[in-house]
Amino acid sequence: MASDDIAQLADALSKTHVGDEELSYKGLGLKLDDAESAEELVREIEQCHGLRALRLEGNTVGVEAAQAIAKALEKKDLLQRCYWSDMFTGRLRSEIPTALRSLGSALMSAGARLTELDLSDNAFGPDGVKGIEQLLKSPSCHTLRELKLNNCGMGIGGGKILAEALIECHRQSSALGAPLKLRVFIAGRNRLENEGASALAKAFKLIGSLEEVHMPQNGINYPGVMALASAMAHNPELQVLNLNDNTFTKRGTLAMAQALRNLRNVQVINFGDCLVRSEGAVALAAVLREGLPVLKELNLSFGEITEAAALVVAQAVSDKPHMEKVDLNGNCLGEEGCDALREAMENMDKADMLASLSDDEGEPEDDEEEDDSHEHSDEEEEEEASEDINEDDQEDSENGMKSKENSPEKPKSPAEIMSFLSCPSAEKLLQLGEMRTNLQQQVDASDPHKAADVVLKICSLYSEEPETKEAVFETIDAVLKKLLSDSALQSYCFLSTLLVMMGLLKGEGKVKKVNLVPGQLLCLEHAVQQEYFTQHHASLLHTVMSKNSEALKSCSDAGERLSSTLEKKCQEQH
Repeated sequence: MASDDIAQLADALSKTHVGDEELSYKGLGLKLDDAESAEELVREIEQCHGLRALRLEGNTVGVEAAQAIAKALEKKDLLQRCYWSDMFTGRLRSEIPTALRSLGSALMSAGARLTELDLSDNAFGPDGVKGIEQLLKSPSCHTLRELKLNNCGMGIGGGKILAEALIECHRQSSALGAPLKLRVFIAGRNRLENEGASALAKAFKLIGSLEEVHMPQNGINYPGVMALASAMAHNPELQVLNLNDNTFTKRGTLAMAQALRNLRNVQVINFGDCLVRSEGAVALAAVLREGLPVLKELNLSFGEITEAAALVVAQAVSDKPHMEKVDLNGNCLGEEGCDALREAMENMDKADMLASLSDDEGEPEDDEEEDDSHEHSDEEEEEEASEDINEDDQEDSENGMKSKENSPEKPKSPAEIMSFLSCPSAEKLLQLGEMRTNLQQQVDASDPHKAADVVLKICSLYSEEPETKEAVFETIDAVLKKLLSDSALQSYCFLSTLLVMMGLLKGEGKVKKVNLVPGQLLCLEHAVQQEYFTQHHASLLHTVMSKNSEALKSCSDAGERLSSTLEKKCQEQH
């Protein structure tokens, strides 16, 4: 090594912070190719007897230099925090696993007990994960609290290896009476996709101690999102969930909404650029209504959310005492929608909470072909990923989220009821007599499409003829009382599906819309006045209807009656 290079290195090292606990070479841009080039650094490590943290970020370390550093670390049994991000710039990918194995072996030999390991921004791929696999399984990582592997190019294979290593670490540490309690997991930009995410979900479910999970930009679609949702439900201390720039669609969002219902410590949710869409946003609004008591930040930006759904979200955050920021930028509100959202937040004295709306995409076009393509792609995703997700995970996560085991056996329906449902008529409804209320057995909030279809069929039979009117109202009351008595999430999912089928809310995929008739709106007007129809349910309907008056033109009188009744209901508790 040339004398001027040695002098330059010595000068750089003289600027490092060396203390009893931390040794930092952060950002010095050192090029450590061999043992000689690392000599000064090795000497300082050896002389730092109480070393607890070692920062090597922003340098480039070759295999021989790593081996020299490793030798110095073999006696550092107090080392707890390894900040080793961005330390292989310009190195061959094949070199990195060897260097990592050397460093990991040294930590194991020393008997170090790590609490933090940061290997972010090292493009080591699946082979790099193999380089730390033994370290992660070893007693040196039984005490690990923070694992940061952001932007490492792990891929599906690396994600699976990492998951198995964490599971093994938890198994071994549990056997010793001190199970792994990982708190922070960061693995954005790793191309994990559904298989990698699902594998990690199994580890997360087992570990159960996570407080922060950051997995943005990983190419995860709804099957992987559903697996992660199931895992998050098993981590009651979760505070931060960042899945930005993955693809939820409706199924993934509903699964996440279900998981979030019982998590009482969540402070930050980042589902930006995740295609949450309108029905998903309404589901999350329901969870805001009934849970998430300490939420501070909600990011639903760039999610193809329309104005009505955005307003439902805004209303839901109004009662959150700790709320600081709501990001709905880059959605499909349109200029008037942006103004309406700002006005709504101002009226709730929450204007400063709303992030900029400068990148709004404008009102969506009602493009059936686009919807069809979304549905097709979702089906393809499901076929590709269905084998990668545990069946129990899907049952935990899906929509109404009632597992098959816990659902009562469905009662057999009398032929008369099945005949009515297959071809409804007022005459058949009247002939059912007291069996009419048994129609409630045909609906379940966990199947909102079927429930909405049954409700609309019954409502379409409305007539001013007293006997028919009474029969329709009696039946609708029985059915809706059951559907709206479930959790806020399930009742909101049912109502949003109903609104999609009525053409009042933009749905996802190809949804068969009904031809609205006045009777359907008049039945809803009756229902709104009943006790089972809460102020929150009325608020949801009123918000969506008031933004879609065009769809009600064919039933203008009935629509006005329903709107007026909804407005009164909304004002009852104000």
